[in-house]
Amino acid sequence: MSDTRDASTRSIATYKALLRQALDNRPSGTRLKLAAALGTNRSFISQITNPGYPIPIPVQHLDVIFEVCHLAPAERAAFLEAYQAAHPGRTQAQGRPAQGRSLTLTLPDLGDTRRNQAMDKAILDFVASLVHYTRALDRKTKGQEGPAPDGAGADDAST
Repeated sequence: MSDTRDASTRSIATYKALLRQALDNRPSGTRLKLAAALGTNRSFISQITNPGYPIPIPVQHLDVIFEVCHLAPAERAAFLEAYQAAHPGRTQAQGRPAQGRSLTLTLPDLGDTRRNQAMDKAILDFVASLVHYTRALDRKTKGQEGPAPDGAGADDAST
């Protein structure tokens, strides 16, 4: 069991090192821009680019990372190969630029970093659940019956 955990930790360190190297070759401010695009703070970017932290990069962040960091095709391929080695079957990113749009919100300052972060996370979680729900509806209307988001049916009016 320990060998499996060590191998996983080494695999995570590999793709984090690749991301760190790519970011080191980008203009200053790219890390801050990435933090803003992910709706996180700079310390999160430090964690996801530090091979010493075994915490994996969430798969839902990959397309944003590729878009903001402008990874070259070879960098992207190497990163995805290392990511898939660390997390077999977990990659949902297609390795192409995210097809999204930005929306800037002005939120009140709640006077406490922890409360501000909680509000930011709640908004990001809400948006992610909306995206997940609409994709599930798209699959259902195209005849690709998949599980409904969070166990809810599309015809469920009890929410």
